Amino acid sequence: MDLKQELESLKDEVIAQINNAQDLEGLNKIRVEFLGKKGKLKSILKTLGKLSPEERKEIGQIANKLKDTLEQLIKEKETVLKEKALEQQLKNEQLDITLPSKWIKAGSSHPVISTLIEITEIFKSMGFSVKEGPEIEDEKYNFDMLNIPKDHPARDMQDTFFLNNGKVLRTHTSPVQIRTMLKQKPPISIVAPGRVYRKDADPTHSPMFHQIEGLLVDKNVTFKDLKGVLQIFLESVFGKDIPIRFRPSYFPFTEPSAEVDIGCTVCGGEGCRVCKGTGWLEILGCGMVDPNVFKAVNIDPDIYSGFAFGLGIERIAMLKYRITDIRLLFTNDIRFNKQFKGIR
Repeated sequence: MDLKQELESLKDEVIAQINNAQDLEGLNKIRVEFLGKKGKLKSILKTLGKLSPEERKEIGQIANKLKDTLEQLIKEKETVLKEKALEQQLKNEQLDITLPSKWIKAGSSHPVISTLIEITEIFKSMGFSVKEGPEIEDEKYNFDMLNIPKDHPARDMQDTFFLNNGKVLRTHTSPVQIRTMLKQKPPISIVAPGRVYRKDADPTHSPMFHQIEGLLVDKNVTFKDLKGVLQIFLESVFGKDIPIRFRPSYFPFTEPSAEVDIGCTVCGGEGCRVCKGTGWLEILGCGMVDPNVFKAVNIDPDIYSGFAFGLGIERIAMLKYRITDIRLLFTNDIRFNKQFKGIR
């Protein structure tokens, strides 16, 4: 049998198999068997070297035409098989739209997340932008540049988690303020929400909790501005009738510093177990940024002033929703979470 006959016989064989192919996998096997690099058509063409130049040209043209024809037939068959497979898939996956749908119970936002979102939105409405930073921090940002040197007792007060690589789990989100001031010059107005860590665990403290801290730096910023911002915030959260008071306090990174109290939301200021009979609840710390902090980030304290504040999100959530044990917020008890369904 000469090469012309072999090619004609191959053509008839391939066309028959293409017509009989039942699925895409079978069709692909046919393609590989006859048109692949080690296929039958390649094997035939390898013998062209034994022919004269005239015969080689003629047979080559026939082989190329055959190759084009077979590829076209395979492509057409592939289209038919794909349509057939899709039709079968639609038939198998047909849905009865008259059946009742499955009832999906609506979830509820966790009170900590709801409170965090609410607080963030309040400060955003006053022009503050939101900044974030790493939870594993350098001591430089977490302590040193915040006017808390290595021998400062505040390092012991904060019960820090120290890591083997010399870094710490941040004890507050104040490092975000430092990182922002190093990158951005005044005016600055930011809030920094996020998780923080301290070695503390009891009904009112957790080793992991959430904070949001604020920073405003510009020319001629005063304590009066701080009081105004915090009053708007606290009245937005607890209502316009909430009593507010500022008490002198101490923080290494602010001077002067103050603690802010609100009237007890449980007893209405009459005195109870929650407020320890005082009628007041400590809510946040604040103060004017210490000049040493400005010097650490290359901001001139003779030109600029600013204030900072910080509060615990869980603390606000507990007061807002009258939760008496912080550990309830982290038990992931679905019965507890369901109580806050629809609060946001």
